[in-house]
Amino acid sequence: MRIAVGSDERTPLTDAVVAALAADGHELSLLGPLVAGDTTEWAEVGGQLGKRVAGGECEEGVLFCWSGTGASIAANKVPGVRAALCADPETARMARRYNRANVLVMSLRATSPPVAEEILEAWFEEPPAPDDFDRRNIAVVEDLEANR
Repeated sequence: MRIAVGSDERTPLTDAVVAALAADGHELSLLGPLVAGDTTEWAEVGGQLGKRVAGGECEEGVLFCWSGTGASIAANKVPGVRAALCADPETARMARRYNRANVLVMSLRATSPPVAEEILEAWFEEPPAPDDFDRRNIAVVEDLEANR
């Protein structure tokens, strides 16, 4: 799977996540300071990553900023993105299952590399929920996004 990975800082957490994704065989598209010499800040990284996912260049995204909140907000401004800030595996699982999230966001401040690996595992293992309730709610979100 082609995954965009972006952050406004390169840290041991981002290095661990990039390594874990690569070890799982994913093709990575790195953004922001994950690319040597890049100093792009969180809002722009979030937007760039969102555009890669929404535009189909990447199937999914993994995004970081200090709290995770700003990057989530920036990515969610891109139509077609459903970015979810996840602090634990169960939140990641539910974001995938019920919200059909396509961008995983983690806090650089609050997430340890071992917890991040658990979050990644939950994220990639959980399929979208098959029931009408969830499909109806995703349709409402899409209508809101389209300003209908």
